[in-house]
Amino acid sequence: MDKSDLIYVAGHRGLVGSALVRTLKKQGYDNLIVRTSKELDLRDHAATQQFFEENRPSYVFLAAARVGGILANSRYPVEFLLDNLRVQNNVIENSHRIGVKKLLFLGSSCIYPREAAQPITEDALLTGPLEPTNEAYAVAKIAGIKLCEACHRQHGDQFISVMPTNLYGENDNFDLETCHVLPALIRKFHTAKEAGADSVEIWGSGTPYREFLHVDDLADACVFLMRKYAGPELINVGTGKDITIRDVAHLISEVVGFEGELVFDRSRPDGTPRKRLDVSRLSALGWEAPTSLKEGLKLTYQWYCAELKKWAPEEPPCHSRPASRKA
Repeated sequence: MDKSDLIYVAGHRGLVGSALVRTLKKQGYDNLIVRTSKELDLRDHAATQQFFEENRPSYVFLAAARVGGILANSRYPVEFLLDNLRVQNNVIENSHRIGVKKLLFLGSSCIYPREAAQPITEDALLTGPLEPTNEAYAVAKIAGIKLCEACHRQHGDQFISVMPTNLYGENDNFDLETCHVLPALIRKFHTAKEAGADSVEIWGSGTPYREFLHVDDLADACVFLMRKYAGPELINVGTGKDITIRDVAHLISEVVGFEGELVFDRSRPDGTPRKRLDVSRLSALGWEAPTSLKEGLKLTYQWYCAELKKWAPEEPPCHSRPASRKA
């Protein structure tokens, strides 16, 4: 991937896409092409085909997706399935059509079976039932992986699939209706601290384990893999370390400065009991995540506080939030 190559980042305003743009520019890749969802609806086949024919990028990072936490996935399975299928099918098909040199498809660790052996290796895919709370999203992502594999096998396309673990960082979604666990906890603890609350309620028992990766580390891994990896097999990206929701909640309360009680609501769903990725394949290629969880949380909280001042300076911070961003 040369500095002069035209690179398309699909979903550049989302959590992953914005990190990819930052990382690419930092590494000297300035010949980038991006479009907002208003400028280009990737669910629209004709519009997507026209975009590819007119611009003809050499490399594609496919980070555009409809994303959300347990609540959003449970409420809108039809949208999570159809929107993601349409986006990825259109981008992958048209990347093949115009002869893109290489495409990187971003999946999610939720593609793996709910009861997969830990740590989860790439060959665990399709070996057992999925977690019901995000099944629609996972099925769409699995279809994207298989489409990339099929393009590689049938046409020789260098379309690679990357499976990141749970992500967080700058440009995350902090809307409690649709966000994932880390931004939800950051917002809850910040709001409680500003309001002088005695406690914060947290969904579930706190016992499930999760692995968390700072999004800038993922972006660095993606650029690394775009340059170094060409195999048809999917590849995991993570830290190889996990932590209970209870422990990460205490860590976030420390970072935020909330000194009240943590109350776990066991009537709420826990989701998958444990989900830690085996990252030995990526490590063997020479990449490891550089950002510790505590340092990444500090950076994320600093960004969140700065965003609050931008979005609603006339309101107390505990009542304002960054608007939900679509990937």
